Amino acid sequence: MTEPALVEITGLTVREGGRALLEDVTLSVAPGSVHVIVGPNGAGKSTLLACLLGMRAFAGKITLNWRGDGRIGYVPQGFDVDRTLPITVGEFLAASRQRRPVCLGLSRSARARVGELLARVGLGGFERRRLGALSGGELRRVLIANAVDPAPELLVCDEPASGLDPEAVLRLDQLVREAASAGAGVLMVSHDLGEVKRVADRVTWLAGRVRMSGAPDEVLAARSGEAA
Repeated sequence: MTEPALVEITGLTVREGGRALLEDVTLSVAPGSVHVIVGPNGAGKSTLLACLLGMRAFAGKITLNWRGDGRIGYVPQGFDVDRTLPITVGEFLAASRQRRPVCLGLSRSARARVGELLARVGLGGFERRRLGALSGGELRRVLIANAVDPAPELLVCDEPASGLDPEAVLRLDQLVREAASAGAGVLMVSHDLGEVKRVADRVTWLAGRVRMSGAPDEVLAARSGEAA
C-alpha cells in the first residue's frame, strides 16, 4: 500500500480585492522528501505557505497526515526583531529548550544544545551575542537552527537562503537534506536555482496557479525555455 502524502493541498484558492492570488492549486509533499516551489515575484508562493500554516484564509482543502508529533519547523522570509530587546541568541534558542525562564539562566543541557545548534549553522560562539545586533544573514541562520531542532515532521522554509553567504547556503542545504533523510517532509520556496538542483526531489512552478510540477530537471528546463 502506498504511504499517504504528509501534506495534501487540493483546489486551494485565495482571492483578495476581487482577484485571485492563487487559483485551484493542488500539490502534495511526501514524507522524507524536499518539495521546492519556484516562480516569479507575486506568484503566490508565500501566500501558499501562509495558508498551510493557518495564517491566511482560503478556499479548498489542506490535509496534514501526521505520523508523529506533528511538529512544524518554520523559517519565515522576514522576521522583525526589536533591536533594543535585551535578549541574547542563546536565550532566544534556549527559551523552547528548557522549562525554567531564561531570565534565570540557561540549564546545562540547554546551553550544550544551543552550542551544538549554532555550530551547525556556522555561528559557534554566538550564544552571548544580542539578538538585535545580528546581521540579516546571521539572524536567518539562528532561525534555521531553531526550525530544525527538535526534528520537525514538517519543515517549511520561505526563501531560507536569502541573505546567506555561499558557505551558509551549503550548510542550509545539508540541514534540509538531513531533515528529509530523518523522515520529515520539506516544503520550501526558493529563487536560488542552484539550491533547487541540489536539494529538491520535486519542484512545482507556481504563477498564481500550478504551471508544472515534477522532477527538478524537467520543471526548471521548461521554465527556462519559456523565459527565453
